[in-house]
Formats: sequence, structure tokens, C-alpha cells
Amino acid sequence: MAAEFIGRGWAFPLRADATGSIALVGTDTEIEEAIRLILATAPGERPMRPEFGCGMHDHVFDSMDATTAGQVAYAVRSALEQWEPRIDVTSVDVSYAAESTATIYIDIRYTVRATNDPRNLVFPFYVIPAEGEG
Repeated sequence: MAAEFIGRGWAFPLRADATGSIALVGTDTEIEEAIRLILATAPGERPMRPEFGCGMHDHVFDSMDATTAGQVAYAVRSALEQWEPRIDVTSVDVSYAAESTATIYIDIRYTVRATNDPRNLVFPFYVIPAEGEG
């Protein structure tokens, strides 16, 4: 029953499998790819579904501080709660890369509702640092 709830879908990015057909993914891979798709899409990017996506893209030019980290975490949590009904978001933690002032790591911890299986995903987000930041 749990696998039926999660379902199967096209692989993202779209690709062919070994037989030349459209590659399909299922179970936890389907959910992970759906999360990545939501986070990588800015609202307004899809003409037929302008609300879809994550508002973290509004912070590309913001300074890298605790306020921006909080706003990014809120945008990620809100987007996942709205667009991915197969998971419960447990926490969203934002940290800055030590080696680059232009990279934010978003650590998302979630539980798959159908299986009650805890998971996590680290999503890199790239910003454009202000002059003098690095």
C-alpha cells in the first residue's frame, strides 16, 4: 500500500532508460526528485502554474546573515508543505559553506507519511554575494 501511495513518475531531469523509454522513478527516489524540483523552481517560472515553486529565489541578492537564513528556511518549509503532500517536514536548517560565501546548504529533514520513514536531503543554494563579501 505504501508504494502505491508514493507512486511512480518521470525521472527528473527527464532522461531515457536503457530501453529508450522515458525513465521512471518510484518510492523514495520519486519523493526526493519532487523535493528538488520544488526547490529549484521559482514562483512564476511555470506559465501554466505560476504559484508553483519555492520563494527562496527572492533571496539570491540578500546579504548572508541570520535573517536571510531564517527567510530561506521559512520559504523552503512553506513550499514543501504546500506542494509535497507525501511528506511531513521535520526541520529545515540553513548553513553557510566555509569554502564559499556564495553557497548556502539547506538541510531538510522530513518523514515519508506512507512509511513513517525519516529522511534528509541537503540542497545547495547559490547566492550572489555583495561586493566586498568574498
